[in-house]
Amino acid sequence: MLQQIKKRKPSLPVILMTGWGSINLAVEGMKGGASDFINKPWNNEHLMQALKTALNLSDEPESPGTLTRKKLNEKYGFENIVGEDPQLIEILQTIARVSKTDASLLIMGESGTGKELIAEAIHNNSNRSHKAFVKVNLGGISSSLFESEMFGHKRGAFTDARNDRVGRFELANKGTIFLDEIGDLDLNSQVKLLRVLQDRTYEVLGDSRSKTVDVRVVCATNRNLKAMVAENQFREDLYYRINLIIVRLPPLRERADDIPLLANYFLKNLKEIYDRPNLKIDTKASNWLKYLPLPGNIRELKNLVERAVLLSEKDTLEVKDFEQHLEQRQAANLSSGLPVGTLSIDEMELSMIKNAMVFHQNNISRVAKALGLSRGTLYRKLEKYNIPYETQN
Repeated sequence: MLQQIKKRKPSLPVILMTGWGSINLAVEGMKGGASDFINKPWNNEHLMQALKTALNLSDEPESPGTLTRKKLNEKYGFENIVGEDPQLIEILQTIARVSKTDASLLIMGESGTGKELIAEAIHNNSNRSHKAFVKVNLGGISSSLFESEMFGHKRGAFTDARNDRVGRFELANKGTIFLDEIGDLDLNSQVKLLRVLQDRTYEVLGDSRSKTVDVRVVCATNRNLKAMVAENQFREDLYYRINLIIVRLPPLRERADDIPLLANYFLKNLKEIYDRPNLKIDTKASNWLKYLPLPGNIRELKNLVERAVLLSEKDTLEVKDFEQHLEQRQAANLSSGLPVGTLSIDEMELSMIKNAMVFHQNNISRVAKALGLSRGTLYRKLEKYNIPYETQN
C-alpha cells in the first residue's frame, strides 16, 4: 500500500503503524518513503508529535529557499555561520525550513566543518529553543558506561554508583539532544539507543520503572554510515531512524572562496581578544589562503589565523606569517608522528578562551560574542577546560 501511495502522490506523508514491529518491516517502510514507523501500543504524545512533524515537513507556507544570505541572517540568526558558497546557502535554507519541526536530522561532514554550529542553529530556531541543548560526544563514552551516561543511574546500581545520576536524555527533556560522533558507537550501545529513539522510553540503571522522554534528536558523524551498514558495523534500523533529514557539510576545499571570509571573521574576534584593532590580512595572503589544503577544515583555519597573530608583531599579516606557522606545525607533527593538521587545536582554543575571559573580565556575554560562540557553547567549553566562571542571571 505504501508503494502505491508513493507512486500516486509522492509528496503525501505516510506514517506506518503496526503491532508487528519487526526490524525488517521498519527498515523496508523507511526505505519505501515512510515518514515514521510507530509500534503498537503507541504513546499519544509521541504519535501527535510524529503527525505534526510529518505535516510540517510537507506544508511549507513560506519558502526559505527564496531567501538571500542577508535575509536568512536577519530572520534566523545565522551570523556565526560564515560563508557565501551556494552549498552553504542551500544548507541554511534547509535548516530554516526544518528547524520548526521535530524531524530527526543527521549532519554529515569531515572533522572541523562546523557540525556542532549547525546543530545549535537548528535548536535555536526550533520551538524548543527555550529548553536545553545537550551535546553528547558518543566517541568518548565507553560501552560499559553508556547506559549510566545516557539514561542515568540510582545510587548503588553498581559498585561505583555512590550517588544518583541524571542521564543526558533526562537533561534534554523537552529540548534537543545532539549526538555527536554517532558512527563511533558500538553495536551493543546502538541497540540501547535505538529503543529510546523508537519508543521514547528508557530505564534508569537500578530502577525498574520506565521513563518517557520528549526530545528532538540531532546526530552528527564524519564517517560513512551507509558503508558501515553494508559492513554490519552500524544497525540499518538505527540509520533510518536518525536520518529523516540529512545535511551534508562540504569540506573547506570545496568552498575555497569562503576561506578569506572565515579568516577575516576570526581576525575580527582576535582584534578584540588581543586588543589589536588594526589587525588585517593583506590581499596576497588572503588569496594564498584559498589554495591551502586545510585537512582540519574550519577548525584548522581558525587555529592557523590565531597562530599567525600570536607570532607576528606587525598588524598586517602577510603570506610569510602564515607560512612560518605551517612550517613549525609540519615539523612538530613529523617529529611527534602525528598527521599534519592535528596539533594543539585544544591548546589554542584554551588559549583563546582564557585571553578573552581576562580581557572581558569574565563577562560571559561579551566573551561569547568575541569568540563567535553561543553562551551555551561557551559554558560547555569552560567546563571542558575547567576554567572557573560565575553563572550570570
